[in-house]
Amino acid sequence: MLTGKVALVTGGARGIGAAIAHSMSGQGASVALLDLDGAEAERTAATLPTASMAIACDASAEADVAAAVHAVTERFGGLDVLVNNAGLGRPVGSSGRMADLSAADWDAQMAQDLRTTFVVTKAALPHIKARGGGAVVIISSITGLVGSTTQPAQAAAKAGMISLTKSLALEYAPHDIRVNAICPGYIWTRPWERLVEGLKRAVPEFAPLAPREVFLELIRRLVPMGREQTVEDIARLAAFLASQAARNITGQWISVDGGITLRQAH
Repeated sequence: MLTGKVALVTGGARGIGAAIAHSMSGQGASVALLDLDGAEAERTAATLPTASMAIACDASAEADVAAAVHAVTERFGGLDVLVNNAGLGRPVGSSGRMADLSAADWDAQMAQDLRTTFVVTKAALPHIKARGGGAVVIISSITGLVGSTTQPAQAAAKAGMISLTKSLALEYAPHDIRVNAICPGYIWTRPWERLVEGLKRAVPEFAPLAPREVFLELIRRLVPMGREQTVEDIARLAAFLASQAARNITGQWISVDGGITLRQAH
């Protein structure tokens, strides 16, 4: 349980971030949501059963993040849990492939995936340390584990997030701050909807199918357990990692992917 704890979730307006906010609020935490879409974050915050707040914020901008974290700690009296979920969630460039990437595309992917994690975590850690310990959960991706021929920039950024997880876990273990990463698999969110539209154009056999049908066909072909992953799957694990039930788990990455990475490794 997270009763009495204060959690900050970036990218919390919708999708995985909103599900994590609901899970942590359901376990008793007060929750602050940071998101570029402040209006949607406000709507999500209004549905939480515990005390909540929403802040429109670019998680890659140091000054904005510092002000947002200060506002959260002023409102709730401190900070115990940080969930880094903000990011592009999709490849940049015309196709995402290396040959089509510009330096600007690369920088954009790093800024919105890896830089956001660095900026927000750096701002939040002193406050978590002041509480005598807590937890940081970083939402990475299975692309950071297995690589990608079609999303090299995203794969590099997500791998960097996993490496940062390990480094921070070592540095902050003496302060009883645990840092872990979650690597989601195939989840039907807006980034996947955009990806599927591209697949429909690129793969003739997918062209006549509805986007959701294409996604489910990919699940059938690629996921050993044969079922899609959900935002609730990620949210439940994030809440567990934030709780004292996970007090001796740190520096770990956990795939929630139905076995996709096992097949990749094989």
